[in-house]
Amino acid sequence: MEITQTAKENKEKILPNQKTSLEETDPELLEIMDNFIFDETQQHNTLTYRTTTLITLAALITNQSQQLYMRILEGAIDNGIKPIEIKEVLYQTIPYAGLSKVYDFIDITNQVLDEKGVDVPLPGQSTTNRNNRKEKGYQIQTQYFGKENIDAMKENAPKDQEHLYDFLETYCFGDFYTRTGLDDKDREIITFSILASLRGCENQLRGHTGGNLSVGNTKEDLISAVTVLLPYNGFPRTLNALAIITEICDAQ
Repeated sequence: MEITQTAKENKEKILPNQKTSLEETDPELLEIMDNFIFDETQQHNTLTYRTTTLITLAALITNQSQQLYMRILEGAIDNGIKPIEIKEVLYQTIPYAGLSKVYDFIDITNQVLDEKGVDVPLPGQSTTNRNNRKEKGYQIQTQYFGKENIDAMKENAPKDQEHLYDFLETYCFGDFYTRTGLDDKDREIITFSILASLRGCENQLRGHTGGNLSVGNTKEDLISAVTVLLPYNGFPRTLNALAIITEICDAQ
């Protein structure tokens, strides 16, 4: 087996001048993976390089893949992905994957940015405060998922669990979704990619499949997302996500 010319060209664009120890230790595996990641999956990817890179970074954080994250991150910066966009991927991942999964990647990102000559902290992107975060979070929830659905979810919450739905409104949507640096379509396809990379989040994935459609992402976009993330997520999670895409999109 040999690495295809397309795979070689795409890999050089995405990971310019990067080498890996697998070239010496596991050349057969490298051929298989390079052909799959940089050629075969890309044949079925209609997303831009920018969007593909942002969702890949989100999936690698979720999967705790530090070395692959660092490689894709370095290539992203070299290829013009904005540091603000990269930082916002990190921040967007926190309410879904949890701070414990993201924390080390913040340090990794800051180290790479420093090596690339980018000063941190970056300009702030927050647009809310303690007084309006609840209202702004509710506005985004209703925009994405429908006012009736959000109101029913809050009204049906058990009394001893109401605070968790308040956190969803204020923290997840009020603090994070209101930030600049990424738009609604970015944040929803990134969130979809995080949920597709986690285990046991099918119900949430259903909700955010609908959310993606609400902000203008398409069924084709979501299929492309799970396709390019397949090498990192594996077949079981990919097939689960595809089943949900079909279920929700075909019901629209």
